[in-house]
Amino acid sequence: VQLQASGGGLVQAGDSLRLSCAASGRTFSRYIMGWFRQAPEKEREFVAYITWNGGATISADSVKGRFTMSRDNEKNTVYLQMNSVKPEDTAVYYCAASTRAGLATTSALYDYWGQGTQVTVSS
Repeated sequence: VQLQASGGGLVQAGDSLRLSCAASGRTFSRYIMGWFRQAPEKEREFVAYITWNGGATISADSVKGRFTMSRDNEKNTVYLQMNSVKPEDTAVYYCAASTRAGLATTSALYDYWGQGTQVTVSS
């Protein structure tokens, strides 16, 4: 599986941004998909994940109520809608895919990673 993240950029605090992650392969609908982010000099942290059918999404407390994750299995794509962004949201955002059941909030569960897309929020 190859993942291609896009949609990052430079925005101002309070703006909205939508990230996309396109996946190759015919088994995309079987994957749990996640978004993680990594700010400079910080560890990679969980942002959100979505189950294979989109029936459940979980978001980190830091983004809850502002970010929404969704997926379109026909387009092999997941999205991260980012609203009311803050300077502390500045990071490289990575999408990831996993076929395994488990704690989907941890990066160790994921088998495949995209290359990352930079999001910079100015104050």
